[in-house]
Amino acid sequence: MWVLILPDMNRNDLKQTSNHATRGFTLVELLVVIAIIGILIGMLLPAVQMVREAARRTSCLNNVRQVVLAAHNYETSRRHFPPSYQIDPGGLATGNGSWSIHAQLLPYCEQANAYDMINFDLAWSDPVNKASGVPTMRVPMYLCPAEPNDTVRLKSGQPHVYPHNYGFNFGSWLVYDPVTRERGDGLFYVNGKVRFGDVLDGTSNTLCVAEVKAFTSYIRNTEDPGPVPPTDPNAFMGYSGQIKLGADLHQNTGHTEWCDGRVHHSGFTTVFTPNTVVPYEYEGQMYDIDFNSEKEGNSAAKSTYAAITSRSYHAGAVVNLALLDGSTRSMAETVDLGVWRSLGTIHGGEVIAADF
Repeated sequence: MWVLILPDMNRNDLKQTSNHATRGFTLVELLVVIAIIGILIGMLLPAVQMVREAARRTSCLNNVRQVVLAAHNYETSRRHFPPSYQIDPGGLATGNGSWSIHAQLLPYCEQANAYDMINFDLAWSDPVNKASGVPTMRVPMYLCPAEPNDTVRLKSGQPHVYPHNYGFNFGSWLVYDPVTRERGDGLFYVNGKVRFGDVLDGTSNTLCVAEVKAFTSYIRNTEDPGPVPPTDPNAFMGYSGQIKLGADLHQNTGHTEWCDGRVHHSGFTTVFTPNTVVPYEYEGQMYDIDFNSEKEGNSAAKSTYAAITSRSYHAGAVVNLALLDGSTRSMAETVDLGVWRSLGTIHGGEVIAADF
């Protein structure tokens, strides 16, 4: 028979073994571990943010591409691009003049059901159209994922209309002269019926759609600024007129009406390069504004000039856009002003370098 003999263990040996088995982190070791974890998180967060921004930018570029393709399909079907607005020969807006390019493109961007609910013989704000729910409808393709104010605009505390983030090219300054019926030099304009063949500068040298910020501060119905577009962003400081801005988000109503065809809601112009700050002081506060000298259809005598700047929330001070040929790109604010204005015209005869 075999007998297992264990070594003798005195009380001190047992105490040392017990102490060794229950030993934990010291305070210094714990602080070191926490510091290392903090450093790793600090290194990881910027990488996560970069990935998220890259995803948002990619999604935004896909949106602008889908919008320009919808415009292509409209032109193929109707033999012309949609007008920005409709104004009768007397210079004033017709009953259905307020419906935007965005609204006219609905059948070509998987929103045919919403399009069928619109009564185009009535303004979008008419009770009949308001009752349909279309004006307050969120159209995903018209919203950039980087937009922080992706929310319905309120009026008197009630849902009124939904904003958007993609404006159409209204040209480089003049939008419409109701006296001579002269229109702007962009792709979209009042009573317009531009065809591909009318774009003499070439589709790869002409802007179709570019980003804008929702809830933009703006002023309108001001004194006549004259036919020469300003080059100084401070040009509108001190102008008086209808003020559409304030401390509350819903007081800043530019680009908050995706269904309204006027330039300050559905368009952009190339007066200033992307993300240019256009300062305007009001009641001691400084705002970055858009400018519309006289909203289209409001006067039979006064011309509409507009400085509606393309802006975005993307990192790197870029805006996403689509050219008329369907190509998309991110445009930096450092683009040359002359190049930017040339991209806004359809028959200016400008020669633009391919690497703009």
